[in-house]
Amino acid sequence: MTDASRGAGGAIMGTRGTGRVRTAVVWDVLRRTVEELSGSGGRCLEVIDAGGGTGGFAVPLAGLGHRVTVVDASPDALAALERRAAEAGVTVDSVQGDAGDLLDLVGAGKADLVLCHSVLEYTEDPAAAMAALAGTVRPGGAVSVLAAGQVAAAVHRALAGHFDEARRALGDPAGRWGERDPVPLRFTRRMLTDLVTGAGLRVAELHGVRIFADLVSGGVLDDPEAVQALIELETAAAVHPVLRDLATQLHVLARR
Repeated sequence: MTDASRGAGGAIMGTRGTGRVRTAVVWDVLRRTVEELSGSGGRCLEVIDAGGGTGGFAVPLAGLGHRVTVVDASPDALAALERRAAEAGVTVDSVQGDAGDLLDLVGAGKADLVLCHSVLEYTEDPAAAMAALAGTVRPGGAVSVLAAGQVAAAVHRALAGHFDEARRALGDPAGRWGERDPVPLRFTRRMLTDLVTGAGLRVAELHGVRIFADLVSGGVLDDPEAVQALIELETAAAVHPVLRDLATQLHVLARR
């Protein structure tokens, strides 16, 4: 991976406003992890993105010169991924299937880096899916897991004036606020880390993602300086022992 490809990848990763703020913490972790796994020689990594959809993470990583495969159950998402990759001038392989079937689809120990973002909360068996992720990554590799946080659901329902739903979310083991809740399962920090360690992985880093980004008005983010200031705040809060649990999403970087 050349310096030029690093620069190009950084440009591809760059988004504006709310999107940039919401993904900044995860991208910072992924950049550091990719650089570490690539080594000083810039080795090309094998990356698997389970449930990677239209390639929001996969395409930029391919832009850095890595071999990326997206596994997703939706043929429409994979078609959109192909268009997105073509527009970016990169190649991303795609396989139709579920995260829980990852071992059968791509094989054991095939990847240096496995992503599983916003997937576990929708799987019927999160433990089986996590075991598949763990089996797919090589020894010394990394797994990036991003999942919905329970406490944030209660905070957001309360701020919207739905106090009964907020109370319900706090008391429900799955973190659901009612029958109309579109998210089947949300995680506490303990639930997510237990899931990771139960699959034989080691938790290397734990971050809160979108602690403040979902609470500020969209108009504020029309100002580039405000966007940068909010990113810096999100980065500082991401590892705060109290604020981290208030995040819309929890992010674990696990190592094998």
